[in-house]
Amino acid sequence: MDTKAYIESGVIESYVLGLASADEAAELELLCMQHADIKNAVDEFAALIEANAFNNAVTPPPTVKDKVMLALSEEFEKEKNKIVPVIPLHTGNTDAETVTVAPKPTWRYLAAASIILLVVSTALNFYFYSNYKTSNEKYVALLEERNSLQAKNDVNLTRLNDYEESMHIIQNPDVQKIDLPGIKGHENTFAAVYWDSKTKDVYLLPAKMDALPSDKQYQLWAIVDGKPVSAGLVEDCNGLCKMSNVPKASMFAITVEPKGGSQSPHLDAMVVAGAVKI
Repeated sequence: MDTKAYIESGVIESYVLGLASADEAAELELLCMQHADIKNAVDEFAALIEANAFNNAVTPPPTVKDKVMLALSEEFEKEKNKIVPVIPLHTGNTDAETVTVAPKPTWRYLAAASIILLVVSTALNFYFYSNYKTSNEKYVALLEERNSLQAKNDVNLTRLNDYEESMHIIQNPDVQKIDLPGIKGHENTFAAVYWDSKTKDVYLLPAKMDALPSDKQYQLWAIVDGKPVSAGLVEDCNGLCKMSNVPKASMFAITVEPKGGSQSPHLDAMVVAGAVKI
């Protein structure tokens, strides 16, 4: 199993944050028992979330405690001064003797404790929810950043591979280079064709080619027995552009054609041309 790919898949983060499905959670817990690196990854991310929660703790407003304690104080003061009748049992006098007695405040204390627990519970719920929300937002942001970096890395890796392949083609002794300088009116334009004498594969390097309108496109032509033969449309590419295979040619040229190419070249739209050295 490729544990590195599994760790980078995002399942561990979803599991720790409580977002994983039951099947994903069961699979991860089983893999933790089989692979120490996966178990370590789970512990590390859980520790990271816990540290982040404490670093971003939200303290309940102090007014909450003051209001609760004030309400309890007023309630206890009422109970303290409450007048209740007491009837002595050792005499036959049924007249109530009025005395000041402090009743057992057991249920009041229980009520007070319940209120305090409610306040603490509310504060903790708010605390954990705030930290969860913050951690989840940071996790999503990190995940998006990782995906963006991964996409950029893939693009750069593709470019690097294309450049390396281009260098191998250019350095191949079987490949002939045909320079295509700009014709009159296009002196600052330049391209080069790399033609494999064995495979007859053709590669184009559009070194200095002006950008074209969206409805126009460059097209490469090979002059075969005095007639132009299309060698393909010039697309965006990294390094060398792979063109059509050309068995034989005496010359190569590039013209500007309508988007999608033409069956035959517009010679008045030629920009570069070069003869094949025999």
